[in-house]
Amino acid sequence: MLKSWSPSATIGCFVAVFIALSGFTSFVGAVDPLIYLNENQILYLFSTSAQVVAGIYGLTLTGFIFFRNELSREEFEDDTLADAIESLKKRYFSLLLFVTAFAILTLLMANLAISYESAEPNDAKVIIINSAQSAFIISLFAIAYFIFEVASPKRIEGVSKRLQNKLDPSRTDEKKGNLEDFVRNYNEIESLLIANGWRYDKAASVSYETRAPKRLPNSRLAEILFRSGRITQSLFQRLRELITLRNSIIHGADPVVSQDIVQASGQVLQELRSALGGEDNDLPR
Repeated sequence: MLKSWSPSATIGCFVAVFIALSGFTSFVGAVDPLIYLNENQILYLFSTSAQVVAGIYGLTLTGFIFFRNELSREEFEDDTLADAIESLKKRYFSLLLFVTAFAILTLLMANLAISYESAEPNDAKVIIINSAQSAFIISLFAIAYFIFEVASPKRIEGVSKRLQNKLDPSRTDEKKGNLEDFVRNYNEIESLLIANGWRYDKAASVSYETRAPKRLPNSRLAEILFRSGRITQSLFQRLRELITLRNSIIHGADPVVSQDIVQASGQVLQELRSALGGEDNDLPR
């Protein structure tokens, strides 16, 4: 990742730069212009700018569609990547919406500048011309940022660390939790989910009966137990958080947990045992 900023912060930064650049160039153009453009220069400049932005945006969108499909394939092959990839998809979609909106704004302002070409020189014309070129420059940088963001070789690690920081914000405290205890609790939770989740899912039951077990993701098993009324919504939410945290630790290359998380995993394990206490935990033979 280029920056650990949220999409809203990134978008806000680009918008602020655009407003500042438009205001500065428009002020300079109105007070003491550095360049004077004739009719042919205006027509050629803005028609070319519109074509360049449209072409680059089209290529970027096409490449992103193929890349998104690759992300979906990775998610299908490794269910521990599900939370990280879904977070990435949401992030990329937000950035793509912004890039799309800014590309459209650039095209509209380029057309407006061409339309105002024959007007007499005035402040409105100066503002339109300078704002249109500012939009063109910001569009190029926004598209470049989006491309580098998507192509970052450590994108999974970066988003996993963000998920880990969100779910376990106190892990950076001096008093660390015992990772071995957390893993032990999680493994027992996973065993309970696997042993009981299949009972309430028809597709999984058929899979076991046909001797071709289909390994369901832990998050899906937890959801099955919740939908079937075996666990409460509160317990389900905490299970999802623990599953997400464990997966983010695997892919975040930062195996550190807080003492609070270790205690929480133990509490969740006890509650899950209590909720499923009356079940036979053996899978069908």
